[in-house]
Amino acid sequence: MRRDCLARCRRMVVKVGSGVVAYPNGGLREEVVSQLAMDLADLQSQGKEVILVSSGAVAAGMGVLGFREKPISIPVKQACAAVGQAHLIWAYERYFEKWGQRVAQVLLTRDDLEHRRRYLNARNALFSILKMGVIPIINENDTVMVEEIKFGDNDNLSALVAMLGEADLLVILSTVDGLYTCYPAEDGAHLLLEVHSINGELERCQMAGVSPMGTGGMVSKVEAVKKVVASGIPAVIARGDEPKVLWRILGGEEVGTFFLPRRERLVGRKRWIGYTLQPVGSLVIDDGAVGALVKDGRSLLPRGVLEVSGTFGMGDPVSCVSREGREVARGLVNYSSHEIERIKGLHSSKIEEVLGYHHSPEVIHRDNLVVLYENL
Repeated sequence: MRRDCLARCRRMVVKVGSGVVAYPNGGLREEVVSQLAMDLADLQSQGKEVILVSSGAVAAGMGVLGFREKPISIPVKQACAAVGQAHLIWAYERYFEKWGQRVAQVLLTRDDLEHRRRYLNARNALFSILKMGVIPIINENDTVMVEEIKFGDNDNLSALVAMLGEADLLVILSTVDGLYTCYPAEDGAHLLLEVHSINGELERCQMAGVSPMGTGGMVSKVEAVKKVVASGIPAVIARGDEPKVLWRILGGEEVGTFFLPRRERLVGRKRWIGYTLQPVGSLVIDDGAVGALVKDGRSLLPRGVLEVSGTFGMGDPVSCVSREGREVARGLVNYSSHEIERIKGLHSSKIEEVLGYHHSPEVIHRDNLVVLYENL
């Protein structure tokens, strides 16, 4: 299964973490950047389309500015990122140029991807860059980040970029060999070579830890992987300093942990709804509605809604939650939170009688609704 999936890979997103390209006390590991540039340029010359998501701006800035520990303050992180991003992209520019490969810098915030028009603009720009034979180097725009718009880590960003760019594969290069059943140093820990079920292997793993330079750790990597496999894209977590690791992965070798994707790829708009937008509210739905959404692929009707949480308007993204508190789906609502509060539990034929108007018989139409992968 691994070999078959990887043989079909034409466009790939490679995410490299700060722990791979930077030293623990700041500054870039130039030899790693050089090797990565050579491998990616080689892949591009062999007909692959490559998108690089690279951490390391803050670490690079720390090295330039003389910091010995990662700053805690967001304004200081922003300053380090502003200095370091120029240093990081210049390092990539130099090493890719050695192999005749052009690169482009792309900086994103979550806000860029949550607005549909800006999402499509970013998508079109990315495809144009790829069509020109240029490798995009993408990073979060740390210089302007605030808590409301930051992706939180570049693992999550890489997942969103893989969906945005309609990639055939996401590779997350880290400082560990892949996903272990528990912390690698503990007795009984073993590397998972393949993960076929989010509800199976992943739920039995004990994941913890944050790298000294990064913001994620294995938890954030697995959360990123969940998004892409849910949208139909396979993923691999592997050690970034392994010789020719990308070629070995594409060759089907058992390198790192391979995550099998959902059988049916979600179309672009459903990917955006389910795994890019942040819900602004939630609807608790009854067991019948859960079954209708998950098993039958139906729309959410007013009679299936039990509770409304949050304040939102028509067209906003919300979570659909079971009585037990498990999120089962996400979608765009046809009515505001105030309107749904008034029509919840009612038959659709009563909507106009209660509200005085009628937008739609559904609270969320199935075309605007995505059942989350772990519930399939």
